[in-house]
Amino acid sequence: MTDTTAPAAAPGGKQFFGHPSGLMTLFFTELWERFSYYGMRAFLILYMTDLARGGLGLETEISGAIYGLYTFGVYALALPGGWIADRIMGQRRAVFLGGVIIAAGHFTLAAPIVIPNSDFWSFFLGLALVVIGTGLLKPNVSAIVGDLYTNDSPERRDAGFSIYYMGINIGAFLGPIICSYFAERVDWHLGFSLAGIGMVFGLIQYARGIGHLRGAGELTGDAAEPARVSQAQRQLWLGIAAIGILAAAVYGLSATGIVNVTVIGFAQVTGLIVVVVAVLYFGSIIAFGCHDNVERQRVFVIFLLFIGAAMFWSGFEQAGSSMNIYARDLTDREVLGFLVPTGWLQSVNPIFIILLAPVMGMLWVKLGARSPSIPVKFGMGLVLLGVGFLVLAWGSLYVPEGAADNPAVGVAMTWLVVTYFFHTVGELALSPVGLSSVTKLSPHRLVGQMMGTWFMGAALGNLVAGLVAGRIESLPPEQLFTVVASIVVGSGLIFVLFSPLINRLTHGVK
Repeated sequence: MTDTTAPAAAPGGKQFFGHPSGLMTLFFTELWERFSYYGMRAFLILYMTDLARGGLGLETEISGAIYGLYTFGVYALALPGGWIADRIMGQRRAVFLGGVIIAAGHFTLAAPIVIPNSDFWSFFLGLALVVIGTGLLKPNVSAIVGDLYTNDSPERRDAGFSIYYMGINIGAFLGPIICSYFAERVDWHLGFSLAGIGMVFGLIQYARGIGHLRGAGELTGDAAEPARVSQAQRQLWLGIAAIGILAAAVYGLSATGIVNVTVIGFAQVTGLIVVVVAVLYFGSIIAFGCHDNVERQRVFVIFLLFIGAAMFWSGFEQAGSSMNIYARDLTDREVLGFLVPTGWLQSVNPIFIILLAPVMGMLWVKLGARSPSIPVKFGMGLVLLGVGFLVLAWGSLYVPEGAADNPAVGVAMTWLVVTYFFHTVGELALSPVGLSSVTKLSPHRLVGQMMGTWFMGAALGNLVAGLVAGRIESLPPEQLFTVVASIVVGSGLIFVLFSPLINRLTHGVK
């Protein structure tokens, strides 16, 4: 990952309300990328489980596993995406190439419009392209934002990131509204096309505004030496070849019947491998990579945050899976004779973030020294997530018979809106402090690696969320959501109860 302490772009040049004009280029790039990502996510599992309107007609459990693997890949590939940018092409080129691959992925998903009977091959190829492209674009566009500012202006940098994150949430709000409407009401593949068109808009304005970046995001220093780039390219091709051989071996074993490989089983094994690798990684860093007990104890706290983050995202990211199915099958979405598209409810969370993020920020500033500690905020985030699921479980008790066949007799949308409110407040309590804490707790030489573990926690959580969503048809919703709520609330209470001990392990990091 990019070392954010590297020299920033040279000061000067055009300004936008006191910020580098390149910030607006990145603002709209990320806005359109998030438009495409969340626009497709709003109807992805609906498309997979639909048969009546030309969807894939897959079982919910299989669809949940595919959804989990897809969202897992989006976060997991941020690690190699950052490495490729740092070693081979720089963040600037990685962002553009990533956007091109994302757009190609969305248009591949839309391919059945012109290529009959191509749904399955184009579907999986399209998802793979979106995953690869997002892995290149997502971590590197954020890195360029940081490089726009000199290292002696942390306040302006923080303000710049606040503006940038507003673009993320505007895109996350608009994507489901537009893409989901046309996907659900006109044609699924039109929704995929609109997501691709959104990414193309992002690429056009990125290309037109790239001059405003003023050198930010380019390879510099030792990393730009041809010998180093060539060595990194060889390592990349060796890695790709190894993955290809492994994939071919798995396919061969499956095709010959030696090993029964299923999507669900593959997702479960992937999750187990991530957990084992994470434990081994943190164990090796604590045992051999730290210089003293202070570093060891702080890295152990990062490991605890990794677990907490994975727990949180495993619940939070059900917004696009189990909660989406709940909205489609068990929720009364009719308002004044208009049936609200299922995916529109995916826009509730970004609305709450836009409204509540300034409030939460002012609250922490107001509390000052009395602001909750790192583990307490993590505990608060998990507990609020669980409260949201308890609200949904409560609402599930009022689902009438036959609601799945007639959405107009389901429960009110208010239950989902209130759930999203608690989830958003929980996100604002946990996610920003998690990102900040990892950078503060990490030994300086390990910051990039430790930030990578944060992405892997999110990836693992997304994978688990997809697997849990697959159980929504085999378990009553009130039972499923109560179990999820119990687990995350219990985890949050553990963070709060053990906060004095965890605070001692941080050695003064707030």
